[in-house]
Amino acid sequence: MSDTHDSFWQTLFQRRSIRRFRPEPLPATLLQRLLTAAIWAPSAHNRQPWRFAVLTTSEAKHALARAMAARWQEDLQAAGLGPDAIAARLQRSTWRITTPPALVLGSITLQEMDVYDDAALQQAEALMATQSLSLALGNLMLAAWREGVGSCWICAPLFASDAVRQVLHLPHSWQPQALIALGYPAETKTSTRKPLSEVVTWL
Repeated sequence: MSDTHDSFWQTLFQRRSIRRFRPEPLPATLLQRLLTAAIWAPSAHNRQPWRFAVLTTSEAKHALARAMAARWQEDLQAAGLGPDAIAARLQRSTWRITTPPALVLGSITLQEMDVYDDAALQQAEALMATQSLSLALGNLMLAAWREGVGSCWICAPLFASDAVRQVLHLPHSWQPQALIALGYPAETKTSTRKPLSEVVTWL
């Protein structure tokens, strides 16, 4: 292995999921650099099926939080949770969406992906688009850490994709998948990983 103390490996090893951010905004030029890192990820068929919406205003973030909370409340009530448990979850979700200085919503579009009559093949094609977006958002998060910016992956849009699309006035072809919270860290985190022996099989 190459020198694990060089800047790439240090970025890889030191990145953490950050949920508490300092309030100062991120410069637009910095956000553009992070999005540039995202779009240089590999993608299925090189179709680049990712689409991004960047939220930096309080109005946009609070509108998104309200729309997602309303949808989640319906789901939690249907699941039988009590009012106090629901309120606590919605408060935590709203905090996570409204406090970061910036949010990047990652979506996929299937407009330029291959089309099949076979349902299983078509499902695989959609999964390939999702995998491509995941690679792009991973690039963004690593680039963010390299720039001194913390990030956290939020999966909640998967459970309210239509509400997210509607409140942000996104094209119907966009399928929201994840939010990346971004900001200068206001906390420090440690982390560990399972050893390779637990997750790798050599053949």
